[in-house]
Amino acid sequence: MKPYTDKHISRTTRVRTFNHLVESDELVWHRDRKDRIVTVLEGKDWYFQMDNEVPKLMEQGSEIVIPKMSYHRIYKAGSTPLVCSIEEPFKSFKEFTNAIV
Repeated sequence: MKPYTDKHISRTTRVRTFNHLVESDELVWHRDRKDRIVTVLEGKDWYFQMDNEVPKLMEQGSEIVIPKMSYHRIYKAGSTPLVCSIEEPFKSFKEFTNAIV
């Protein structure tokens, strides 16, 4: 079971919500197959960490660019849900045309 829920807005964008009751050990280091742009919509005292970097506070309105296949994780320190918009932009015309077929 995943520690979040997704609501798809379009082919390239979703809204992801992490429950405030999720345990930090459920938020594992991972890599994504595509580049992502994450925008924080809501949440207090959540942190984002890239491999070999210190965690950074995720503030409402902040944008995080995550290159594909880079290790990263989210860390929960607060007691509110985290809501983010996640965009995976198309990188080529071919990728775009394959998505609309």
